[in-house]
Amino acid sequence: RMEGQGSYTLPTGTEYRGELKDGMFHGEGELLFPDGGTYRALWHRGVPTQGKYTFADGLKYEDKKWHYCDGYDRRFYTEICFGLKAAGISQLTNLDPPRKIPQGCYDCGDGFYNPETRVVVDHKLRFLRNADDDEHEWIIRTCRKAGYKTTEHKPKP
Repeated sequence: RMEGQGSYTLPTGTEYRGELKDGMFHGEGELLFPDGGTYRALWHRGVPTQGKYTFADGLKYEDKKWHYCDGYDRRFYTEICFGLKAAGISQLTNLDPPRKIPQGCYDCGDGFYNPETRVVVDHKLRFLRNADDDEHEWIIRTCRKAGYKTTEHKPKP
């Protein structure tokens, strides 16, 4: 079994780096997710006892007093860090400009969803999961779809 310092890559592409004991995450270690997020934690027999998640854009998750993108402040993290754009210029996602969505698909955050096949793929078009009925309905109802036209800001001559 794995012991000491090391790294282990899961089939999803997520990598663990840190201390191992008896084949399990044990001690200080971090998970590095393919999308760029990280979870640093203190592990005990494979279970995190305390930890902090940081999104790929540097936003740190807070489980208490979470104010990011709530009902009172709907700005994206990049808008919080770099300010709002001028009136009439909309930012549709935290990533600006937003990713190009494949035709007939939806952007569901961690990837793209094809409602015909009911498959979610990551942004590099690698399989993530099959959507169940609840996820399908949520994506169709709330997510941005390919072909959605936005008005470009054009400065006055």
